[in-house]
Amino acid sequence: MNAKHHYVKIVEWSDEDQCFVGSCPGLFYGGCHGDDEKQVFAELCEIVDETITLYERDGKLLPPPTSGKDYANKMLSVV
Repeated sequence: MNAKHHYVKIVEWSDEDQCFVGSCPGLFYGGCHGDDEKQVFAELCEIVDETITLYERDGKLLPPPTSGKDYANKMLSVV
């Protein structure tokens, strides 16, 4: 499996910014934003790919994977 599939990618609406915001917790801080949810997700996937490429090029270990942790259901139980 490709390393990019090991990281959770989140796109959510931000009332504060009035746009969609994409992030990949655990891999990098920040992310991307825009008015089109699908475009934000596509851009987020590109950023994830680029980040992993930089880690590999620099010989750095990738952060621990965030996928497979069932975060969605864990967040629901917090409410």
